[in-house]
Parts: sequence; structure tokens; C-alpha cells
Amino acid sequence: MRTEDTDGSGPDLRHHGDAEVRDDGAALVDLAVNVRADTPPRWLREEIAGSLSSLAAYPDGRAARAAVAARHGLPVERVLLTAGAAEAFVLLARALEVRRPVVVHPQFTEPEAALRDAGHPVGRVLLREEDGFRLDAAAVPEDADLVVIGNPTNPTSVLHPAETVTRLARPGRTLVVDEAFMDAVPGEREALAGRTDVPGLVVLRSLTKTWGLAGLRIGYALAAPEVIARLERAQPLWPVSTPALAAARACVAPRALAEAGHAAHRVAGDRAHLVAGLSALARRGVRVVQPAEGPFVLIRMPDAAAVRRRLRDLGHAVRRGDTFPGLGPDWIRVAVRDRTTTNTFLTALSTALPED
Repeated sequence: MRTEDTDGSGPDLRHHGDAEVRDDGAALVDLAVNVRADTPPRWLREEIAGSLSSLAAYPDGRAARAAVAARHGLPVERVLLTAGAAEAFVLLARALEVRRPVVVHPQFTEPEAALRDAGHPVGRVLLREEDGFRLDAAAVPEDADLVVIGNPTNPTSVLHPAETVTRLARPGRTLVVDEAFMDAVPGEREALAGRTDVPGLVVLRSLTKTWGLAGLRIGYALAAPEVIARLERAQPLWPVSTPALAAARACVAPRALAEAGHAAHRVAGDRAHLVAGLSALARRGVRVVQPAEGPFVLIRMPDAAAVRRRLRDLGHAVRRGDTFPGLGPDWIRVAVRDRTTTNTFLTALSTALPED
């Protein structure tokens, strides 16, 4: 684990998994994007469609905000609805006065990109493969006044213990925990959403991954009321559309939470199947970061860039890993899919790998 200051040169922080399946990749089997494949379900599409008759009115987010607050046992003053979790990173970068922001990598690159776009110099704490990409809170500089970490982390699929993450909290420091994939963890163990006893805590959640709403853009931030007020002032008027507000209310209702819980257990089983298949290719140089706890796995293999190209020729898109700080050209990320899709991918991967 090491800390570095950087000018932002190096990996392309704006590259995301959707780039793998645009244009000539549209017909490929999508293992690059971390949105659950069987979503949104019919009942959710119907809820969203039912909101369309209200499009002539300006969006009113009060009911959705109250529903999110109730879901986490919080007062509404601690909730801000956003156009996906990505908007929250931009708001944090623009609204908070910070001198020494630090991002824990490898992780989702948008937080660092947003901070740099807002003119902030950004330090990096790089977690190491030999440590299982696990967090050592002592590695974060004491003078960091904003720290960003994902949990479970994209792309490593590591779930950090809540106790370890909360050790990063300090008076005068903002601790941003990206929990975009936490609802894919059975029981949401290690979640910090709903906690009010951690100083400076900001938790970000996305509803786009589990519910297949990436095109609708809906997420939220949970933080102290004074932080929420600052972020809200940085938002444009009516930032979340009426259909997105309808989706937010529906996705935090008891029925949806129960369905998400069942989906998390199903994903865990499908992930175990994927990891077992990948582990069977260990003699050919395939290494999986374990234990994986998210709806994706991070894999290291020789000549991964060439393997990724051969996989495309065989009809499969996976996420390149070299655009994540702390990784390199030998890494790819693969989304967890149903077992039939996984078996087809494993066959293709065996073909794409260099010969023994």
C-alpha cells in the first residue's frame, strides 16, 4: 500500500464499462457493465410509466426523499436525491472546501475525475494485490480532509469491514463511502448507510445497478444536515426527473427491498460459480481477487489486453482494468451473470487464453 500525489496523468479516468458495449460492441454478451442483467422488472417499469402522465408538472421530490429517509431510519434533512451517484461526486467536489483530498484506489474513477475537474489536487492511496486490496486505515495521510473509498469496491469486489472504514473518520475530515453496490451484498453487512455516529460521514447510494436504471439516473447521498444543505445549493433546480423520483419511491419500498435481498443471494451463488470456473484456469495464469463480494470479479492474467480482444472476437465484452489507478494491463473485470451465460464465457475465455 502506498500513497502518491499525482497530476492526474496516466490512466484514463473517464473510461467506463459502457464504452466496451457501444457501437461495434452492442451485439456482444455484456460482461463489462455492472448493471444487473434482468432489470428493470415489469412492476418497476409500470411504476415509472405511471409517472409519465405527470410530466407537465415540475418534479416534486419530497415524497421520494421521505421514502429514502424512512428506508434508512433517518430524518429527511439527512437525504439528498441525485441524478445517479455520479452527480453526488460532482456536488461534493464543487460544494465542499477541501485542501487535501485523497482517493483510495483501485476504485471507481469518477470521484477523482470530479475533484480534478473542480480544480483540486488529488492524492492517491494505492491498495496492493499482495494485501488482497484490503484497506489499512493508517495508510491514509492524517492531513487528508476528504477521503473517498468504495465499499464493496469497484473493481476489486473487496468488502471492507465497517469498523476499518470508520477508522478513517476524523474531526474536520469528510469521509465519503461509495456504497453503490452494497445492496448486492446479502444482508448489506458492513453498510454505513443510516449511521449518524461517524463524524464527517457521507454515504452515497445508487439505484441504477440492482434495478437496471442506468439510463434513468437516480441515486442519493446521506450525510449531516449541514452537508446536505451545501450539496443541495450546488444542484441545479429540479435535478431529478419525475420518472426517476417514482423509481426512487418504488425501489425503497418493502417489496423492492425484499426482492433486492433475494437477488443478492442469487448473485452470490452465481458469483461462486464464476469464481470456481475461473479458478479451474489457474494453471493457465488466471488469478481471481478473493474473497469477492460484489456483482463482479477482478481477474489478473498474462497478456490480458490480447485476451480481451480475442474475447470480443468470440462475442464477449469485459471491462479493461488498466484505466483504474493501481492496476495495469494484466487486469480485467467481469460482471456476474447467470450460470448459462457464465459457462459460455468460461468456454470463450479458455479459447482466448494463450496456450500452456
